[in-house]
Amino acid sequence: MNATTITRQSKSNLALAFISLGRERKHDITVLYAFCRVIDDIADSSELSVAEKRARLAKWRQLLRTADPDEPLLARDLRSLIEKYSLPPGMFEEIIAGVEMDLSITRYPNFEELRVYCYRVASAVGLVSIEIFGYRNPRCKQYAIELGLALQMTNIIRDVGKDLEDDRIYLPQEDLARFNYSETELRERQYNDRFIGLMKFEAARAWEFFSRATAALPSEDSKVMAPAEIMGSIYRGLLHRMELDKFRVFEKEYRLSKMEKAGRIAAQLLKSWLNLPPRASV
Repeated sequence: MNATTITRQSKSNLALAFISLGRERKHDITVLYAFCRVIDDIADSSELSVAEKRARLAKWRQLLRTADPDEPLLARDLRSLIEKYSLPPGMFEEIIAGVEMDLSITRYPNFEELRVYCYRVASAVGLVSIEIFGYRNPRCKQYAIELGLALQMTNIIRDVGKDLEDDRIYLPQEDLARFNYSETELRERQYNDRFIGLMKFEAARAWEFFSRATAALPSEDSKVMAPAEIMGSIYRGLLHRMELDKFRVFEKEYRLSKMEKAGRIAAQLLKSWLNLPPRASV
């Protein structure tokens, strides 16, 4: 299966953001996304043992640098991508390390440790992405880091109920304690004022990262960062919707409609075309 097919089948918000790219860069970012999708699917597989998952992830680490006769087409495309943009393989290993954390860690005592996970599975992807988009100002790297943290925190808020099915709790234990909301209550999906307070706290953290991303985006790079800004807009809309609905994440699967996404994509493309400076918005 090639990168384009993997991306199309994922039906991800990320794939929508590629609409603003030219053919070559769209192909290149699709290769990156397909790699992320493949290794994430390995970690989430219900058919593989932990040992088998680790072995497959280790194989992908090897394929970043060395060809294999039986390798998937994606591996060759990935090495071509690394060579084309002079990307350190370690950037991709960081992403693999993040996915690998899910094989042994199901709880995070504090945000400092959760931040490492968020950086690896989201910010590291952003740092590779901006190399493909073609930034000029080095400050764009901080933008990628902050936006990645914002997107991942939004994912964590949205997927609280879903992650419980895999016995994963990404909400930091210290935050549960802060709001006197126990893990038992969480596992029992108890929806109360303390839970809402906890989720508001996590949402405020995500909004802070969105704000920092906006502040870090250099004006001269705002146009080439249109795909990232589209992602940011869609996720800000998602976070805002959950806030307005008081985070009923145990009973609902939050998403924006196709029309809402199209509107946000159009707005970002217009903003990019007019070369307007970045500014914080919902």
